[in-house]
Amino acid sequence: MKKLILLIIIAVLATACSDDLSNINQDNKNPDKVPSETLFANATKNLVDQMVNTNVNTNIFKMVAQYWTETTYTDEANFNLNERNITGEHWTILYSDVIKDLEESRRLIDVNEEELLVDFTVEELDNQRAALIVLKVYTYHVLVDTFGDIPYTEAMDIENTTPAYDDDKVIYDEISTQLDTAIALMDVNSNGFDGGSDLLYDGNTSSWMKFANSLKLRLALRYAEIDDEMASKMAQEAVEAGVFTSSDDNADMQYLNTAPNTNPIWEDLVQSGRTDFVAANTIVDEMNTLDDPRRDDYFAPNQDDPDTEEVEYIGGVYGANGNTHSNSTIYSSLLENPALEGVIMDYSEVEFLIAEGIERGYLTGDAEEHYNNAITASILYWEGTSEEADEYLSQNNVAYSTAADSWEEKIGMQKWISLYNRGFEAWSSYRKLGYPILPNAELTDNPVPTRFTYPRTEASNNSASYNAASDAIGGDEQQSKIFWDID
Repeated sequence: MKKLILLIIIAVLATACSDDLSNINQDNKNPDKVPSETLFANATKNLVDQMVNTNVNTNIFKMVAQYWTETTYTDEANFNLNERNITGEHWTILYSDVIKDLEESRRLIDVNEEELLVDFTVEELDNQRAALIVLKVYTYHVLVDTFGDIPYTEAMDIENTTPAYDDDKVIYDEISTQLDTAIALMDVNSNGFDGGSDLLYDGNTSSWMKFANSLKLRLALRYAEIDDEMASKMAQEAVEAGVFTSSDDNADMQYLNTAPNTNPIWEDLVQSGRTDFVAANTIVDEMNTLDDPRRDDYFAPNQDDPDTEEVEYIGGVYGANGNTHSNSTIYSSLLENPALEGVIMDYSEVEFLIAEGIERGYLTGDAEEHYNNAITASILYWEGTSEEADEYLSQNNVAYSTAADSWEEKIGMQKWISLYNRGFEAWSSYRKLGYPILPNAELTDNPVPTRFTYPRTEASNNSASYNAASDAIGGDEQQSKIFWDID
């Protein structure tokens, strides 16, 4: 577990909220007076907060992946992305509160290098630069995977309030190169940012190296069937250089029991005093069928069979009206822990990626072994036992040799189950592998989005670039495709 320090919230870090890049590109900080490590810590916390929160105004990925559905208000579970301006909030947070701070932190290291060398070695400064690049790559990849074409080359030019959008695959090519740059900069014999400002790895460069290579493996598999030569090369390089080998390597940030550093999930479920969410029947029914040992870790024992008085797991009908805490299974107490760590990449995912890479012919090895490792890691992470994992894997509908006709369905289904509490990556895996088969929304019959539409203000404040991007992706529609999402 990594220790999360109490972040010093200072006025110079505040930026006014907006959905368009014209405000993001205003130089409204006083950067020369802000330490680079403070900006790095702030960007890290903002990134993790956004990836893990369940606030319907900013992050509905748990519903897009159909892990949860809603009670009183069901617009988001029916894929209405614009009523609350969800797309604009996601866009603004990642550009303004994450990328902007990462770039400013990097600039400060570069311009103040001579002064910084009094306290840091050249290797330590390079490790800091590398960590900043890794998080920037991660953030841009999330933006591309959400929207498709986005501003990249001109995004942070403060003189340009109407930045052009870059092609999504071209951005992927560039950030993949940037990730290699970060990996080459790292010296595992030296630290990077000090432990107080490095909220993921306490300055441990060996851990950052594993994270960078694991992220490279994820990006590699996004290229599958688009550029198999690139995918194979990246996957092999990543695994050979060293990816996550246990859950101790997870990219996670430890929250605290007290505000303002509690897990945003706790804030949405407990502190808010609201009862907005229940478990969706999509995942509950599947886990019931599989007698999955993680049910009592994912969900609360709040439903009883009236005949046997034993615990039942009853998912609310996804997207429907009438789901309540009294008639549906809800989230477990583990998710109500204010100090629950926020995870942005984990060992279980990496093992599934290796299994996929083997099936695609990019990597050598036994796909079944890595599939089993992935499932076992997930069960153990959620407080299960090795015995439960072994019993689960012995079932015909889970065992790799018998679970399904295609490897895409085997890996896709189990990866989706394991990514519970990581809705964004679950949605991405669903789009890439095609599994599980997720139903349309109950009330609107809208299919699961394959992308988010652009923020509404882009059409008015950056209209020429917005129109060009919309034309390039086949229309600013929820069913347009990211470059790597092919049928």
